[in-house]
Amino acid sequence: MRNTELAKLGGLVGEWTTTLSNAWFLEPPGAEVPGTTTIEWLGESLLVVRSELGEGEDHSAMSLVIGRSDPNDAYVVLYQDDRGVCRKFAMTFGGGHWTMTREDPDFHQRFIADVEKDRILGRTEASEDQGKTWRKDFDLTFERN
Repeated sequence: MRNTELAKLGGLVGEWTTTLSNAWFLEPPGAEVPGTTTIEWLGESLLVVRSELGEGEDHSAMSLVIGRSDPNDAYVVLYQDDRGVCRKFAMTFGGGHWTMTREDPDFHQRFIADVEKDRILGRTEASEDQGKTWRKDFDLTFERN
């Protein structure tokens, strides 16, 4: 039986064309990195998000596992990428908005997105001063295939 709170994320399941854009670290300014994202169920209580961006030396891959702590009434996200990075995020989802945040000693991060039926418009931001000021890292756009 599917976890009722995770079932609310069912609209995310599917294949997505992904574009990373407006990144401070991309050259030339305005460059876009194409990619793909697959979101699927893992059992009844987890979602797995797998994204691949770029090609060749510029290729990167990342994965999220989204679950829920029912006693804490909270979504939990584990992130990992091909650099060997692993991070834990808190997550909210509802009313067309999806957020993931982490407040770790090294720095704070957040992903903020507007979710539509066939498109997700998101951005990632980072803070080096415990959330007092934020800089945008990049935009992520997901279009349903």
